[in-house]
Amino acid sequence: MTAATPQQPALDMDSQETREWMDALSAVIEKEGGQRAHFLIEQLLEHARENSIDMPFSANTGYVNTIEPDQEAHCPGNIEIEERLRAYMRWNAMAMVVKANRHNPEDGGDLGGHIGSFASLAHMFGAGFNHFWHAENENHGGDCLYIQGHVSPGVYARAYLEGRLTEEQLLNFRQEVDGKGLSSYPHPKLMPEFWQFPTVSMGLGPLMAIYQARFLKYLHARGIANTENRKVWVFCGDGEMDEVESLGAIGLAAREKLDNLIFVVNCNLQRLDGPVRGNGKIVQELEGEFRGSGWNVIKLLWGSEWDKLLARDKDGALRKLMMDTLDGDYQAFKANDGAYVRKHFFGRDPRTLEMVAHMSDDEIWNLKRGGHDPQKVYAAYHEAVNTKEQPTVLLIKTVKGFGMGKAGEGKNNVHQTKKLTDEDIRYMRDRFNIPVPDSELANVPFYKPADDTPEMKYLHERRKALGGYLPHRRTKAEESFTVPSLDIFKSVMEPTAEGREISTTQAYVRFLTQLLRDQALGPRVVPILVDEARTFGMEGLFRQIGIYNPAGQQYTPVDKDQVMYYKEDKAGQILQEGINEAGGMSSWIAAATSYSTSNRIMVPFYVYYSMFGFQRIGDLAWAAGDMQARGFLLGGTSGRTTLNGEGLQHEDGHSHIMANTIPNCVSYDPTFAHEVGVILHHGLKRMVEKQDNVFYYLTLLNENYAMPGLTPGTEEQIIKGMYLCKPGAAGDKRVQLLGSGTILRESIAAQTLLATDWGIQADVWSCPSFNELTRDGQDAERFNLLHPLETPRVPFVGQQLAKHSGPVVASTDYMKAYAEQIRPFIPKDRTYKVLGTDGFGRSDFRSKLREHFEINRHYIVIAALKALSEEGKVPVAQVAEAIKKYGIKTDKINPLYA
Repeated sequence: MTAATPQQPALDMDSQETREWMDALSAVIEKEGGQRAHFLIEQLLEHARENSIDMPFSANTGYVNTIEPDQEAHCPGNIEIEERLRAYMRWNAMAMVVKANRHNPEDGGDLGGHIGSFASLAHMFGAGFNHFWHAENENHGGDCLYIQGHVSPGVYARAYLEGRLTEEQLLNFRQEVDGKGLSSYPHPKLMPEFWQFPTVSMGLGPLMAIYQARFLKYLHARGIANTENRKVWVFCGDGEMDEVESLGAIGLAAREKLDNLIFVVNCNLQRLDGPVRGNGKIVQELEGEFRGSGWNVIKLLWGSEWDKLLARDKDGALRKLMMDTLDGDYQAFKANDGAYVRKHFFGRDPRTLEMVAHMSDDEIWNLKRGGHDPQKVYAAYHEAVNTKEQPTVLLIKTVKGFGMGKAGEGKNNVHQTKKLTDEDIRYMRDRFNIPVPDSELANVPFYKPADDTPEMKYLHERRKALGGYLPHRRTKAEESFTVPSLDIFKSVMEPTAEGREISTTQAYVRFLTQLLRDQALGPRVVPILVDEARTFGMEGLFRQIGIYNPAGQQYTPVDKDQVMYYKEDKAGQILQEGINEAGGMSSWIAAATSYSTSNRIMVPFYVYYSMFGFQRIGDLAWAAGDMQARGFLLGGTSGRTTLNGEGLQHEDGHSHIMANTIPNCVSYDPTFAHEVGVILHHGLKRMVEKQDNVFYYLTLLNENYAMPGLTPGTEEQIIKGMYLCKPGAAGDKRVQLLGSGTILRESIAAQTLLATDWGIQADVWSCPSFNELTRDGQDAERFNLLHPLETPRVPFVGQQLAKHSGPVVASTDYMKAYAEQIRPFIPKDRTYKVLGTDGFGRSDFRSKLREHFEINRHYIVIAALKALSEEGKVPVAQVAEAIKKYGIKTDKINPLYA
C-alpha cells in the first residue's frame, strides 16, 4: 500500500508531446527561475478552468524539503558551540526527569515527566533561542512563545545554564508545594514570571495563538501598541493536530493575513501511544490542510546528508521512494539500525540501493531528518520570519527520543519513558559527549560549564543580542488607569420610571456605553461578540465604535441607510467572531492577558448565551485562570427558565457551578440593574486599578421589569454576595427568602402570598453570588479549624441572618447544588430549604417552566410553610392546604427525570 494517492492521470497518448512540455518547463526553471515557472503553470491552470476542464485540486508537493540547498539562508552562528550547548541541555533535561522518578516508594508514586519530546526538537529550540526569538526590551515588544507542553524539561535545562534557575529548583521538578519546584508544564499561575501561556491541554495552544497574533494586529491598528515586529511562535506535535481546536481557526489566520504567526509542527510521526498516521503521511496531510487554507507551508524533512543523494536522483527513484514509504515504516527505520534501513528502505528499489552501495551502515544510519540539522532549521526559520501577507507553518520531521538509543528512540513507548537504566544513561553520556565520569553516572549529575567557557559566553551573548532571556512573563502592566466613579453610571443605578422597565442585559449595555465614553479607559474596552449583538441589544455599538476588520469595509452594507448599520473598520473596536464561542473566548483571553503580553491594560467584555459559555469553552476558561486573565465574561439569557422558547440546549442551569470550579473566577447572578452596575464597577476597580489576577462572570437576563435602584450602603454587601432587598413587616411568624437572578422576583411575589394568604411575614434577600458566599464561608471554617484558641469567625451568611429569625428558603434558576453550597453556613438553629432547576431544559412559557421545575412563587410558599411546620411554628396540615390551594400536582414526575 502506498500513501498520498491523488487521482491517477490518464494514460499518456503522446509521450513525445509530453516530453516537449516537460523540457520547456525545465528550461524556464533553469533560465528564469521557479517563480516564473509557477506563474506560467498558474496561467495554464486558469485557462483550463475557463474552458471547463475538470481538474482535481492537490495542495501537496513532493516529499522533499521546500527550500532547495542553494536557496538556504546561511546560519551566522557557531554551529559547533550550539551543538555543545544542546548536548548539555539534553543531558540536564534527562537528568531532571530521571531524578524526579528515583525516590522513596513511600513518597506515593512516580512524579512523571517526559524526555522524548524535547529530545526530538532540541535543534528547533536552539535555533529559536539563539537567533530568532526576541525578548521584550526598549526596542522590541517581545515575541510570544507557545511552547509544546511536554518539552518543559528542556526549557528548564536552558534556563539553568543561563543562571535563571537553580540546581535546587531542578531537583524539585514537579515538586511545588513547598515553593521551590518547577511546574510540570507551562503554567503561568505557578511560575508567574516565567511561563507566558499554558499549552499542555493540547489543541488550545494553537487556537489561542492564532487569536493572540490577531490581537497584536488589533492593538497596532488601533494605535494602542506598536506590535509590527513581533511574532507569535507556536510549537505543537503532529499528533496534537488531531485536536479539532488545533486546525479550527487556521482559516482566520490566512484570511486576516497574519504574517506575524508561525506554527512549528514537530513531525516525529508519533502520538503518545503510537504512530500518528501509520498507514499514511501526516506531513502531506497537514500540508494540504494548511496550504488549502491559504498558509505558506515550508517542509523540512531531510538533513544535509541527503542533499547529495537527491542531487544524483535524476530519474526520481529516491523521491518516489520517499513519497511511497508510509509513516509507520519511517518510525520503524529509526527504531532499528543502518543495516535495517539499507534493506527495508533503499532496498525497495535497485536504483536506490545502488545509490548507497558506497556507504557504510553507520553512514546510512546518520542520514538525519531535517529537524536535527541546525543549518536547515535556521534556513526554514529565516524563510518563515521573512514571509509577508501569510501565516507560515513549518512541518519539520524529527525522531521522537532522538539520542536516547535503546531507551526509546523512535519507539512507541518513548513518550512514557521517564526512568532510565545506568546503561541508558551511559549511552546518552557517550553519544553527546557529556564530561561526566563513570563514577558519577549513577547520581545522574547536572552539568553546567564554567562561566568563562566559550559555550557559556556564547549562550549569554546570543540572548543579549535578542534583548534578554525567554521565556519571561510580565506580572503587571507599567501603565495605570483610574476607573470612573460609580456616580457616572447613574443611568444604571437609579430606579426606573414607570413604563420604562429594562432588563439586566440592557443595564449592562448602558454601563458599557458609558464606560466607552471615558477618554482614558474607553479606548481600552474590547467588546467581543459571537454573532448575537442584536440578541443582547448591542447593535448600537456597530456604528459608534465599529467592528475590527484589517481590510476595512470594502462593500456597501445592506443596512447602510439605518442609524445602527453594520460597520466594519480597520481601526474598529469590536471583535465580532461570528458563530464561534471558542474563537470569542480565545480573543477574550488575548485581551484579558494583554497587560502581560503587551504591557497594555485592556478591558474585554465577552457576552454570549450563558449555556454556550462554561459548558462549551470550559477548558479555555480554565486556561484563562492559569494565565491570570482579567476581564468580564457575561452569560446572557441565563437560567434554565428564561430563554423560554429555545429549549434544552439553550437553557443554562449550571454555569455558575462550573464557574465556581475556577479559583480566580468571581461570579455573580444579579437580579437588578444597580447590582449589575455595582459588580461591574467593583470588577474594574480590582482588575484595572489594583491589577488583581481575577476575572468576572456575570449572568444577565432578557426579561424587562421595574428596577428599584441602589440603596446606599448596600454596595459592599452586594459584592460579598447577599443583602436585604425587601424586608417584611413586623410579625412573630416569619421566614427568610433568598434568591438570585430572575427567581428573586418569584421570592418577592412569594413574600406577598405568605402575608396575604397565611399571615406570615418574610424578609427577602438578594443573593447575587452564592459562590462568593460559599468561598467566604469556607474561608471562615478553615480559619476556625486552624485557630481553635481564637474567637471563631462567623461566615457572612450567618452575619446577615443573625438578626432575622425564621427558617430559610433559597430558590434560583440553577441546579439545587448552587444554593446548597451555603447550607453549612446557615445558623445551626434554622431549617434550610433549597429549590432549583435540576434536569434538562425545555421550551414553554416562563411561567410554565417555573411551575415545571418547582421554583415559582407557589413552591416557595410551600417550602416556607413546610420549614415552619418542621420548626413547630405552623401545623403541617397548612402545607397540605397550600398545595391544594395553589393546584400543585403532587404525582407528577420529578423534573430531574422528566
